[in-house]
Amino acid sequence: MKNPFVTKGYAGPEYFCDRVQETVDLVKLLTNDNNMALISPRRLGKTDLIHHCFAQPEIKEKYYTFIIDIYATSSLADFVSLLGQAILDELKPRGRKTWEKFVGTLKSIQQQISFDMNGNPVWGVGLGAYTNPAITLDEIFVYLKTADKPCLVAIDEFQKITEYPDGQNVEAALRTHIQRCPNATFLFAGSKRHLMGEIFLSPSRPFYQSVITMGLSPIPIEKYKEFACAQFEKCGKSIQPDVVDIVYQRFDGITSYLQRLMNVLFLNTAQGETCSKDMIDVAINYILDLYTEYYDTLLAQMSEKQRNVFLAIACERRVKSVSGGAFVRKYHLQSPSSVMSALRGLLDKDLITQENGEYFVYDLFFQLWIERK
Repeated sequence: MKNPFVTKGYAGPEYFCDRVQETVDLVKLLTNDNNMALISPRRLGKTDLIHHCFAQPEIKEKYYTFIIDIYATSSLADFVSLLGQAILDELKPRGRKTWEKFVGTLKSIQQQISFDMNGNPVWGVGLGAYTNPAITLDEIFVYLKTADKPCLVAIDEFQKITEYPDGQNVEAALRTHIQRCPNATFLFAGSKRHLMGEIFLSPSRPFYQSVITMGLSPIPIEKYKEFACAQFEKCGKSIQPDVVDIVYQRFDGITSYLQRLMNVLFLNTAQGETCSKDMIDVAINYILDLYTEYYDTLLAQMSEKQRNVFLAIACERRVKSVSGGAFVRKYHLQSPSSVMSALRGLLDKDLITQENGEYFVYDLFFQLWIERK
């Protein structure tokens, strides 16, 4: 790798920081037939941790592993399409006999699966092909039950199913299928704690008490500092340890931001040179300049009410009483009800998030960009 601070997915254990105990716990629980729920805010590295666990020898050599991210889905048909494609993509490199068994179970959409010039199947199933996605889901679970290896299925951003038009029915159907599928173990990852909590901790929901839940906290600062210094050193560069301290504190230890900024600091440090504190603001401004057009577009796409509320929250950094009279008056907002209406739209778009009763801008680089502008 030209740059060891990876910003686009899992690149292998040598570029993966810490999470030693979390990896041990997850692997042990999953390989002992425990369905799991992994719950933490986005950008802390849940998805990379899943890939890291699935790459461990005790899983890689003994299981079929399938990972899907359903954040962009809006229906059961979307969900089924992603799951089917993930299974097929994982099985194709394992030989014709392996993938033929899966394709053979998909009778409801079999005619929609095409083949390339080498005779390998291609998942070209359009959403219109799913006359009844529930039937296709049944067929996928028939395969999972009868696969020649045990299966591990990870579903990222699982709370998204609560937004499906038939979300309650999808939960019930999945729970029933999973109960009847001893050959597969499931890992449900999610970033919205309250929604994941409702799914798995509410007595009225199908998944109640069906999983072991596990949280994810920021990587400890000493572990990340050790990792960062080692990566610089391996590449013939060095970094002052207090640079890592400053970056870590500035971005609350959130892995995604740390990696993005360290990536730029690394590329700005010449071979044989040392990364110093005066390079931090230069790197941040470089990133903000790259994102300027994107953030301008996001602001332009907000309604006027949403934009005013968004900027007011950004000015405060963190706000508890968004609809309180003092906040409304200070920023000349229309009314408490108008603020709450705008806030709901901002929360739905993940532009604003809520944690421990406080509202704040979800993207910390967006927050810094607003402060600079």
